[in-house]
Amino acid sequence: RPLAVTAATGARPIGRATLRVELDDPIVTITFNRPERLNALSDTLLRELGEVFDELAGIDHRVVVIKGAGRAFSAGYDVGSGSDEIGYAHERTAVEDRDRQLANIDLFMKFWRHPVPVIAQVHGYCMAGATQLCVFTDLTFVADDAVIAASPSLPIGGGFISPLWSTLVGPKRAKLMSFDAGHRIDGPTAAAWGWATESVPADRLDARVREIAASIARTPASILKLKKEGVNRAAELQGLVTIARMGSETDALLHLTPEIQA
Repeated sequence: RPLAVTAATGARPIGRATLRVELDDPIVTITFNRPERLNALSDTLLRELGEVFDELAGIDHRVVVIKGAGRAFSAGYDVGSGSDEIGYAHERTAVEDRDRQLANIDLFMKFWRHPVPVIAQVHGYCMAGATQLCVFTDLTFVADDAVIAASPSLPIGGGFISPLWSTLVGPKRAKLMSFDAGHRIDGPTAAAWGWATESVPADRLDARVREIAASIARTPASILKLKKEGVNRAAELQGLVTIARMGSETDALLHLTPEIQA
């Protein structure tokens, strides 16, 4: 059913223009709903995603699932023709560029800090910024035939996404995904490397995620919160948050080079 928040003014829908949000108590499902753009992460989608996570604070739930409509999880940041990123990139200073990317990290940290588990359900294409998003979810289930790439085929940045990959797959594999622009792996490889939690046949993906989410939801939310915080603290002590934030500076610097400008 469509998710609604009960407030003093009555119930209001939580859905947004680029998202579908549903509650199958106690599981919340957020679906990227830009299939015509392969669910590319536009400014509007990212803003609305942050708003939804803010509003989830007022809803009793135990698991959040994030997935994509159509034939892709997400093609990554929307840098295609007509996007806000392409339209305004040349107008930003280096500091504005850095701050814009830090805002994306702050959004993804809402998944990381969310009190209950957040699961990414990846099918079809999962590219560049979408893989960065998945690093901050608690579990990532992928279809065997998923197409996963840490960087776009056109190397227009660097140092923002691949360092986060290194926290999951190690530096040598992260370098391969970064140096070889557009290098792709499938679901079983992503699981074997440690970027994904598990890879399953595409026709089993939705059922498998529902099965895991329902099993997790048997545990009270307060216990899930403490379990999540315990593992997150270990990752943070290893530098995950610092790595995430410093990448925005590297990317902003690269965006000023003549090659990227061209």
